[in-house]
Amino acid sequence: MKFSAVFLLAGVSLFGQASKSALDKPTLEAYVRYCELLRPQVSMKIDDPKPSSTLNGYFDVWVHLAYNGAVKDEMYYVSTDGRNIVKGDAYDVTKSPFQANVDQLKPEQQPAFGAGPNAAVKLVVFGDFECPVCQKEETELRQKIPAEFGDKVRVSFHDFPLTSIHPWAMKASVVGRCMAHQGQPVFWDYHDWIYQNQSAITVENLDAKVQEFSAGREVDPAKLTSCLADKSPQAEVNNSILIGHNLAVSATPTLFINGRKIEGAMDWDNLEQLLKFEIEVADRGSAR
Repeated sequence: MKFSAVFLLAGVSLFGQASKSALDKPTLEAYVRYCELLRPQVSMKIDDPKPSSTLNGYFDVWVHLAYNGAVKDEMYYVSTDGRNIVKGDAYDVTKSPFQANVDQLKPEQQPAFGAGPNAAVKLVVFGDFECPVCQKEETELRQKIPAEFGDKVRVSFHDFPLTSIHPWAMKASVVGRCMAHQGQPVFWDYHDWIYQNQSAITVENLDAKVQEFSAGREVDPAKLTSCLADKSPQAEVNNSILIGHNLAVSATPTLFINGRKIEGAMDWDNLEQLLKFEIEVADRGSAR
């Protein structure tokens, strides 16, 4: 009974003041913490509000959560008077329902295989070289996309190493960027090799394994050494991670099919049907 009274008083304090505005960051944080039942150990960073491109009369406000090495990004829509908060997806019926995602993805900056840049379907993968689920998904994509959707589907790869649980994933991504600097075939050879040998790689032996991979392949050792000493490949990985965070990616693999977000691995039968559906939609010219 005493707990209920304290809870009620907290509720009056939080909700009973008409002058409160969600455009005030401490007020929004308190409301979100209560609404989402967030423990005090979860840190929260709230971005400045920006006029929403999808919901008239609202601001877009990104809320970034972090706890025990894990991160999560959430979008909240806050009304211009600061009174209302909306969490969810907003759509403009004159555009693809996934246009906001398409606008943020940068597949042309990433290694890609399959169809050309003007493919009917663009499949973007956020992956982690140390992720076992990614290993299965990526192997299927590499084998089946070119064979079944050669001139229709283009697959691009975004690095998204989960450093809190995968200790060598970040370095593997940096190495991958350096491989990409030597050409797309070199990157995809490395991509396939590292997933095939994932279970044998450790933090301690990654460098030696990369040297083994490079021997006898179209890899210039001097260029690789120079690239790894540079800061640019790390910056490229960090930018890929930032794009993922802006799209609320929090796990791997995460796929975007013409902007449609799919979290976690999808079995091939379902993925194949979805790709065929997207091709049909593109051919009809609808939702674009």
